[in-house]
Amino acid sequence: MNYFSSDFKLGILGGGQLGKMMLYSTRKFDITTHVMDASDEAPCKIACNHFTLGDLMDFDAVYNFGKHVDLLTFEIENVNVDALEKLEKEGIKVYPSSKTLRTIQNKATQKLFYRDHRIPTSDFTRFAYISEIEDAIENGGLEFPFVWKASQFGYDGNGVKIVRSLCDLEGLPKGECIAEDLVPFKNELAVIVARNQQGEVKTYPVVEMEFHPEANQVEYVICPARISNHVAEKARTVAMNVSKAFNHVGLLAVEMFQTENDEILVNEVAPRPHNSGHQTIEASYTSQFEQHIRAILNLPLGKTDSKVGGIMVNLVGDEAYTGPVVYKNIETIMELEGVTPHIYGKKQTRPFRKMGHVTIVNEDINEARQIAEVVKNTIKVISE
Repeated sequence: MNYFSSDFKLGILGGGQLGKMMLYSTRKFDITTHVMDASDEAPCKIACNHFTLGDLMDFDAVYNFGKHVDLLTFEIENVNVDALEKLEKEGIKVYPSSKTLRTIQNKATQKLFYRDHRIPTSDFTRFAYISEIEDAIENGGLEFPFVWKASQFGYDGNGVKIVRSLCDLEGLPKGECIAEDLVPFKNELAVIVARNQQGEVKTYPVVEMEFHPEANQVEYVICPARISNHVAEKARTVAMNVSKAFNHVGLLAVEMFQTENDEILVNEVAPRPHNSGHQTIEASYTSQFEQHIRAILNLPLGKTDSKVGGIMVNLVGDEAYTGPVVYKNIETIMELEGVTPHIYGKKQTRPFRKMGHVTIVNEDINEARQIAEVVKNTIKVISE
């Protein structure tokens, strides 16, 4: 198959920042892209060849879009899987597959998958309704504290809450959910695994994630993680086992906990480019976005080593501002050595909305971390 400067059409469901960064690579390779998103102001719109306005959860919209491309991928999990399944049956290639996505879309199903495949993960209980959690607490079947997760449609910290008392359950969605054991951990880690159609597999170095205490969003991604080689090897092995169990094609980001006794437990996965791999654009031989394109097109996978230490800082909307976005002090951070901002193209900011990220590269990861702190404290995402 000739993908380059040809009539081959790659379809991407979702037009957000992940899709936009995927388009860095498709434009480099001159691959024709069709993107569908529900927003007419989607970041991808300026960079794809053809843009379609459509609801990703609508069967007809996804099916009709998919019929007119040669291969379909996605940059967000909230996509109509029934439409993907029908397209596959009709001969359209969908990577990662509808089967993989169906399992991952529902956090309860995802956790059961780990249990069935003997992948280490925290203990959990599945509930059809949140009222069943209250009954379980009353009957002594569930103890505080635990982590409540909505089974579906959670993202970027939404749909996740640490529950320490009955009061914490107030206002949560009433539907299907899980209650996970609250794991005492040293570090939150992630490994991105790439796998192409013929089964070639590569992993990126383990990264360490530091989270914002209120927004439950990643504030810093640090690569390489500041952990022992033994723990890093264990994390990469677990991630490879998860990838093998799913038999996926494309990228799989595996988020994990490093427990206090250095065990590795899988938290959850994302079958697409991921926040934990943004630093690969500047710091790695092959960015995660290019690697995803290589994997789904069954091209040889690129080298995953880092050229230099990298830290990613998320740029999120200041909690005090809503409206047309302004990046205050962006020129100041651009004066710092090894600092590259990426602005996603969202015109409106709101509290904690992901608006961009900044990569800091340095041969000394500790120095990079100090510069990252300066960046975080200097640039402000506000409104006019």
